Amino acid sequence: MSVEDVSIWMLNNLKKDSCLYQQDVVDYLVREDNEHHLKENADGNQALSTKLINKFRVDSGPSVVWVKPDKYWRYRVPEDEVGREARG
Repeated sequence: MSVEDVSIWMLNNLKKDSCLYQQDVVDYLVREDNEHHLKENADGNQALSTKLINKFRVDSGPSVVWVKPDKYWRYRVPEDEVGREARG
C-alpha cells in the first residue's frame, strides 16, 4: 500500500465519520501489514510517518484541522483559528 493509498483511505474515513483519530490509522496500518508507514515517537508509541502526514496534509487541504490534545483530525469550523491546529 502506497502513501497515496493510505491518504485516500484516511480521507474516506474522515468523510464518513467527520473525524479521524491517529490511533485508528495506526491500528489499520498494523492490521494491513503496512507498518512501514509508521515511526516510533519520543514516547515510544507508534505514530504516522512524516511522509504520510505531509501527504495527508496536502490531500486534505485547508478544510481539515488537527486537534493535537486528542490526536485526531476533523473538518474546520468557523470558530477555529487560522492554521492547521485546533483546540478541540
